[in-house]
Amino acid sequence: MPMERKFTGFAGSGGGEGYAMGRLLLLFGLVILTCGCQRFLVRTQNRVAFDGPVDSRVDIPPVSPLAGPVQPVVVGEGNPAGRVAVIDVDGILLNTPFVGPSSVGENPVALFREKLDAAEADGCVRAVVLRVNSHGGGVAACIAMRRDLERFKTRTGRPVVACLLDTATGGAYYLASAADQILATEATVTGGVGVILNLFNLKDLMAQFNILPQLIKAGDLADIGTSSRPLKDDEKQILQTMAEEFYARLIADIKRSRPGVKAEDGTTFDGRIFTSTQARARGLVDGVGDLDTAIQLASQLAHCGSDGSRPQVVLYRRGNDPAHSVYAVTANVPLQGAGIFPSLPGLDRTKLPTFLSMWQPELSMEKMGGK
Repeated sequence: MPMERKFTGFAGSGGGEGYAMGRLLLLFGLVILTCGCQRFLVRTQNRVAFDGPVDSRVDIPPVSPLAGPVQPVVVGEGNPAGRVAVIDVDGILLNTPFVGPSSVGENPVALFREKLDAAEADGCVRAVVLRVNSHGGGVAACIAMRRDLERFKTRTGRPVVACLLDTATGGAYYLASAADQILATEATVTGGVGVILNLFNLKDLMAQFNILPQLIKAGDLADIGTSSRPLKDDEKQILQTMAEEFYARLIADIKRSRPGVKAEDGTTFDGRIFTSTQARARGLVDGVGDLDTAIQLASQLAHCGSDGSRPQVVLYRRGNDPAHSVYAVTANVPLQGAGIFPSLPGLDRTKLPTFLSMWQPELSMEKMGGK
């Protein structure tokens, strides 16, 4: 005769009657996930019976929808005759969607272009402040964003002032250098211009788990940069040449926009970071000031602040992304994988490597962008 045991309790209570069977514990866990915090009854006869109907659906919060195109949101008081648009650049700059459950993240490259287009179409906007708080990002992404900014300036003739907040390094500074004027706050960290390609040799780690590669390839260098073996000298030279070419492009563009940069001693562009006063001494920034100062400067460059009035400031936001001050930030980090499991650089091969221009003391930092 089959033995029957009954358990009555609340899901999540962890109770049982001391019945420590692995299969039953697994089943009990599944019941918890299914039922939530509702009273339930379990009969173990190799079957599961419930008191009444059970909703077996698992509801996962959907990815936050893009609530229409970006719209101007006025923040603070000011003269609407001299509107200044603040276009924010935050987080890791990669040409990839920053999406996941409960995330409102977007592709930074696409969003930046959309905000520039919105500012261009806004006939009340006289000037733009580029608010930058980023360690940098992918070389290709940062070049694309800078080219969009340069074309915006050419088409509109409107002045652009970059304001560097906490951090503006690598590709983020490269983007900001296309502005007409650059201000940094008193505690800004900037500079860090260089190119990085993160590759890892996981051969020994894979061997510990008895993971042995069985490679099939056509082309001697088709697996260049693979983590399953050490990098060969000729492969390293190929990648080094590519990194140097990208690096030379970044430096040339910065010098073209800022011909007064002092780089004679070879230390300005060797990847090191600077304080705002150090950056000013090297010609990387034009002055030290906060975001309000940058907004006022942009208004003056557009010949709207001659009477001393405060300009009206707008940010561009979607309907599900409010802004109440000039420092409002759009969330741009996906929930999935964020802080749930430890991150080992190079172990997650879904995170494909890319050439980066960023200050990156933490090797897995690019994973913050869902790359």
